[in-house]
Amino acid sequence: MGLNASLCLFSLTFLLVFFSTAITADNITQAFEKYSNFSTMNDLLIKTKLTIPISKYLTITLLAVSNEAITPIINRSDVELKNILMNHVILDYYDEMKFNGMKEKSIMLTTLYQTTGLGEEMNGFLNCTKSKGRVYFGSGVKGSPLVAEYVKALYHNPYNMSIVQISMPIVAPGLSLAIFPPPPPPAPPAPAPSPMNAAKAPGPGPADEDNASDTDVPKHTPTTETAEVDSPAPTPSADNEKIEAADNAGTSSFACKAGLSFDVVLLLPLFASFAGL
Repeated sequence: MGLNASLCLFSLTFLLVFFSTAITADNITQAFEKYSNFSTMNDLLIKTKLTIPISKYLTITLLAVSNEAITPIINRSDVELKNILMNHVILDYYDEMKFNGMKEKSIMLTTLYQTTGLGEEMNGFLNCTKSKGRVYFGSGVKGSPLVAEYVKALYHNPYNMSIVQISMPIVAPGLSLAIFPPPPPPAPPAPAPSPMNAAKAPGPGPADEDNASDTDVPKHTPTTETAEVDSPAPTPSADNEKIEAADNAGTSSFACKAGLSFDVVLLLPLFASFAGL
């Protein structure tokens, strides 16, 4: 009885594992078929035959990349492409609820590439960091940038399989040429003022003009000596003319009186001689 029970339990466990792995492998393909924007990654998983090793695990999280974002790696060699995609398969279960409940910290996630035994310097691990409410991913190699950002959840079968979208592929050092996120777009130039607004703009006030004259017009230091200029003699005033006329009049009157006195002196002897006669 005990032997039969053990056999039944073993058979039940085997069937559960078999059907679970079969469901996992089928769900990856079926889940991508529902999202046409992820058809390229679905094709690449089939091309590299990664659905086979993925099907061996009951718990996985696949980091999916859209058709537009995955283009930088589609022309890599088959070996490089397979290794890169294996680094997008996390051997643990993470869904939207788990990422939202994650604390602000960094954790290391084991990927399918680590199981190959070829991992070096942590390139078989992913660095998952939550900062300011956002979740970022990058290679586990020391100094690697966090290039990809969590976007949204696509599919989840609790504690079995989860598919979440990230912004771009993650290429670990040593697996292929690294790719980096594009730089942010330049800031748009400030719009030029319209003619009406320019006409309505107030002119500079007195203070602005003073400031402008202080800053724009060079200042000259005044000289301490003024140049000598030949100026004409001043024109005599009316008072000066009166004084000069009076002086002239006084001089002529004195001359006349002096002349008359001299004549009288000369005539006195003559009158005296006539008086003697």
